[in-house]
Amino acid sequence: MWRRFKPNSIFATIYGGMLLVIVVVGLASYGALTYINNERAQRYTEGMATALYHITAIAVARQSEDSIPLWLQDAEALLGTPLRLISQLPFKPTEHEQERIKRGLAIAHPVDDNRNQIWIKVPRPGPAVYLESELAGIGEKQARAAAIFYLEDLSNYPEQEDVRLRTMAPYIGFPMSLVPFDEAGLDSEQQRRLRQDEIVVRFKELTASGRSAITVYAPSQTTPGKLLRLGPMELFEAIPVSLIIMASVLALLLITLASYGLIHIFELRIQTIEATLARIREGDLSARVEMEGSDEISRLGLTLNQMAGHIQRLLDAQRELTQAVSHELRTPLARLRFGMEMLAESNDIEDRYEQLERLDEDVAQLNQLIDEILTYANLEKGTPDLAFEPVDMVALMQRIQRETEALRKPARLEVMVPDTLVVDAVPRYMHRVIQNLVGNALRYADSVVRVTCRLDGDSAVLLVEDDGPGIPEDQRSRVFEPFTRLDDSRTRSTGGYGLGLSIVNRIVFWFAGDIHVSKSADLGGAAFIMRWPKKRI
Repeated sequence: MWRRFKPNSIFATIYGGMLLVIVVVGLASYGALTYINNERAQRYTEGMATALYHITAIAVARQSEDSIPLWLQDAEALLGTPLRLISQLPFKPTEHEQERIKRGLAIAHPVDDNRNQIWIKVPRPGPAVYLESELAGIGEKQARAAAIFYLEDLSNYPEQEDVRLRTMAPYIGFPMSLVPFDEAGLDSEQQRRLRQDEIVVRFKELTASGRSAITVYAPSQTTPGKLLRLGPMELFEAIPVSLIIMASVLALLLITLASYGLIHIFELRIQTIEATLARIREGDLSARVEMEGSDEISRLGLTLNQMAGHIQRLLDAQRELTQAVSHELRTPLARLRFGMEMLAESNDIEDRYEQLERLDEDVAQLNQLIDEILTYANLEKGTPDLAFEPVDMVALMQRIQRETEALRKPARLEVMVPDTLVVDAVPRYMHRVIQNLVGNALRYADSVVRVTCRLDGDSAVLLVEDDGPGIPEDQRSRVFEPFTRLDDSRTRSTGGYGLGLSIVNRIVFWFAGDIHVSKSADLGGAAFIMRWPKKRI
């Protein structure tokens, strides 16, 4: 099984490349998730810091210069974090940080995995003053301090608490409202503590998103019977690194298995093609790839089948051509030998001239046979040189008619063609097709041969008919085989070598057309119908 995984095989390259891609994607995914985790933590920290320190900065701004140090000490005790006022930030803020400071929002820089340095501008006239602190997270102590600071702020807005809460909403990031005491949904112990002016913090509540949260309740100092409710404040839940690693490993495993399954299918199909090629290399030209589908590998298998079929056909044709040529050459060579012997033995001048004329006829037949063989061989090769161009069929038909009349055959030739007809073809091969079909028809016609050329939609149609005996239906497909003559005659009376119609068939094939034989409806003899595209694409 593992022998196919050669270092230089295409599948070793694919698997190696996929493994590299999977590792890179896994590392990139891990890095991206870590970055997202850090960004989420940063946004959460800045949001909660703003909710806590914005109200703290407002409280600082309300203090007199003399009372600020004492107030900061009390605030530090409530928050459990250090508070300092500075006149200049200890770093150059980014454009994003400058925008946050301008809007009265807090900015945070991580000190270590648990702590963040916090800065927020104190909203008071004069030179810029910043409140600096450290935050390790929002716990019960910070939640109680936030409630105290917001209650103190609301005490400055009697009977306008709701308006003030809406004003503060952009800086909070979590719900904050005044609710009736009886509608808070608290148990008896929590209600008792609230009546004693204590602040109640409820932990581990679940929000609509399913995350843990805390909610703070504090009795209002300006509106009896109502509670200030802060929250629920969602607690930050980082994506665990172990979960990220497990998810990444599982995803990579699934990708690997799915990729292997898909590639293995292609591997098996290519192995089928490889096995077929091995059989062809060993000489079994009948081997074919059995493959279904229309993808690239299926098309490769189809191309291989076509190639094998073409090679087999070429070898068969070569074998048939060799056998037929050797047979065809014997007769004119025998006549040449006999003629030369007669010429050598004859002393009669007229007889010698007659023998020379016969020798000349035999040489002409040999030349004709060689020309037919070369033409057929050229058309049988992979892709002959075909220079298609517009051909005036009217002029070509007139030329064929002149050439035929010069032969003074007993049968007459009728040409039926429109006044104007131009189609795409190779001129010399188009001439050869008509010439061969007309010559074949004249050989068997009693009195008339008719050639018709016309257009039929996007196709050109050539029809050659005669009034001869016709071709039996069961032998019509054989007439296009090389060196096939249905009368089995090899005398000068019929002429030809059985290559003419084979040449026509190959030319029609390279013209992307088709040709078949039927019976002429008008003349009663054979009818050859050729059809090919009038415009070459």
